[in-house]
Amino acid sequence: MKLSYAPTSPYVRKVMVLLHETNQLDDVTLVDRATTPIAPDEGLITQNPLGKVPALERPEGATLYDSRVICAYLNDRAGAKLYGSGPRHWEILTLEATADGILDAALLMVYEWRLRPEKLRMPEWVEGQWSKIARALSVLNARWVSHLSGPLDMGQIAVGCALGYLDFRHGDRNWRNGNDALAKWYETFESRPSMEQTRPPEA
Repeated sequence: MKLSYAPTSPYVRKVMVLLHETNQLDDVTLVDRATTPIAPDEGLITQNPLGKVPALERPEGATLYDSRVICAYLNDRAGAKLYGSGPRHWEILTLEATADGILDAALLMVYEWRLRPEKLRMPEWVEGQWSKIARALSVLNARWVSHLSGPLDMGQIAVGCALGYLDFRHGDRNWRNGNDALAKWYETFESRPSMEQTRPPEA
């Protein structure tokens, strides 16, 4: 298999953490893709028409894209059961969706400052994105820490990667403030070998 990736992408990091946790890393060749919404990688577009990483080429079928689809496939391939069953399955999917929503908003904030011309930037829009993140963090802190503290699942991986991205790109926002339980959980989770081995390079 070939994985189109970018080392700073939090969506890619989800896939990489799963590969480490399920011992599938040696089954994948990494293909570095430099891509943005205004300058997509031409080679990547042939694999994913949306021009986004990650994308997973498979010898036995069509290329998969969107981190949730790839993670679900790799989980099934390894028989890892990271998506649980019964009521817990739906909790895990909700956690993953919440984490991806945090990432979506956080990435839009980065694009606003890095890609949009200065005279067209809209600080109010950026703050609106951060408000989404702050609400999600508050809910994770208040309702989900007991789940996050349980056996490893995809919800934990997704939330861990989302919090790592906030540290990476929005450290000045101090997401830990007011989210003590979530911060305490993350302090332990980020020390997992899979998390340490997938930290994004300084940019």
